[in-house]
Amino acid sequence: MAKKGVAQKVRLVSTGKNVKGNLTGFTYYVKKGKNATEKMKFRKYDPRAVNEETGKVGCHVMFEEKKLPPAKK
Repeated sequence: MAKKGVAQKVRLVSTGKNVKGNLTGFTYYVKKGKNATEKMKFRKYDPRAVNEETGKVGCHVMFEEKKLPPAKK
């Protein structure tokens, strides 16, 4: 049987900010198709981010693709 295209794992990092104004650092790990060449951007839920309008914790923010951290040996 022929091999299918290998999906690549990527890390999505939140752009949301917490109460102090720092980035939350919340991440999602997803698979990216072999033929995808552009960086991924998604609007997803971040339970640590603060909504600027209401002041409540937990809201939808943009997540951007970043490099995976180095693998542990």
